[in-house]
Amino acid sequence: MIAVDFQTDIAVITRIVVAFLLGGLIGLERERHGISAGIRTYGAICLGACVFGIVGLSITGADPSRVAAQVVTGIGFLGGGLIFRQGDNYISGLTTAATLWATAAVGLAVALGMYMISFLTSLLIFVLLFLPRLTWWKRISKKAAAKEI
Repeated sequence: MIAVDFQTDIAVITRIVVAFLLGGLIGLERERHGISAGIRTYGAICLGACVFGIVGLSITGADPSRVAAQVVTGIGFLGGGLIFRQGDNYISGLTTAATLWATAAVGLAVALGMYMISFLTSLLIFVLLFLPRLTWWKRISKKAAAKEI
């Protein structure tokens, strides 16, 4: 159990704020490009996962890995609701579902004090979301799509 004192309060507040900011930054990239799941959604996912992780650490006798497993399951269920099939060959929402799931992992990592993993994972998610906006990536993507036909 986490002892309640000023230093612990500051550490917990720091973790919550870091999770909120990292989730919000990932969401900012999505929102800037017109995706409905944006800053608020990603910020809330990361923040919620962090708070669940902190609560799991705080419960005497609780196994934090069980709390983490439930966060993973819950976000997977949420993400499943975002995936839609349109026609024979087009599926939408996969990237949003996957990045929401990964953003929840960032929140859990922050809750456990794994800041380096959290920052690196956030950066990599951001890069993944940004790649399709790059000219050279679009060329590669078109070539790959042309080979499939």
